[in-house]
Amino acid sequence: MALELAPVVLVKGSESVLVDRARAAFLALARQADPNVEVTTIQAASYKTGTLSLLASPSLFGEPRAIVVDGAEAMSDAFLTDTLAYLETAEDDVNLIICHGGGVRGKKLLDAIARKKFPVVSCDPIKKDSDKADFVKRDIAGAGRRIENEAVHALLAAVGSDLRELDSAVRQLIADTTGVITVDTVNRYYSGRVEATGFRVADAAARGRTAEALTLVRHAIATGNNPVPIIGALAMKLRTMAKVAAARGRGLTAKDLSLAPWQMQRAEQDLRGWTPEGLAHAILAVARADEDAKGASRDPGYAVERAIISITRARNQS
Repeated sequence: MALELAPVVLVKGSESVLVDRARAAFLALARQADPNVEVTTIQAASYKTGTLSLLASPSLFGEPRAIVVDGAEAMSDAFLTDTLAYLETAEDDVNLIICHGGGVRGKKLLDAIARKKFPVVSCDPIKKDSDKADFVKRDIAGAGRRIENEAVHALLAAVGSDLRELDSAVRQLIADTTGVITVDTVNRYYSGRVEATGFRVADAAARGRTAEALTLVRHAIATGNNPVPIIGALAMKLRTMAKVAAARGRGLTAKDLSLAPWQMQRAEQDLRGWTPEGLAHAILAVARADEDAKGASRDPGYAVERAIISITRARNQS
């Protein structure tokens, strides 16, 4: 994430990992410019009149100052008034970073920062799996490492959708391993998580490997894992396959389907040996299992096992 020192910087968005990175990068630049920089953090919601001008005033020893404002999306009226006034006479030896999590509160200030052409760092939520995959690959490449596409898929399946957990997992893999990060590497660290088990079950079932999928499920349930997320992994796998199958011959790209290129390639591989009728039967089986596991049946474990058998039969009979 590229940042430039300026009298005022706006960090806008609610993705906390990206906000934290922007703050850290900004303060690193400030300390690089002068190791004696004085750093102060204030909360916009509880801000009192006159605080900003006091903090921005020259210090006794003339050190540069960095002022970090958190929670500007809930700013007080006093903060809005003082900061609008401050923009007109922003000090060159003061770096003010304003973190705004989104929403309409303080729009007048945001517009004023844009008019002044101060830097704005976007930290919007990362929602698509393809964007999360890019996030992982950028971080690992930035550390001088490489990760296999299949390993990215495995990591997303294991860690889930929370970007902070994904960030933590990437940092752990970088710190604790060497060389290329492979699927085996990811499984070694995260195979104990139910999401990772679901990923492996879905892969085995999609390829018609009944015994392997059932063994994984039974081990997961025996060690206390809930069958519902495993059914979710099966559903996700089949939905992706169906989406790619429907796109065949239409000239659609991975981007058109909101997938990463490796996801589309993986789905194409998974579809080998499947017919449209078999895929439809498998999707219905998982839908029934989902309903059973969430209350229609007293035995969720049996529901997921029955779904696996239906999926592998649908594939092997195609």
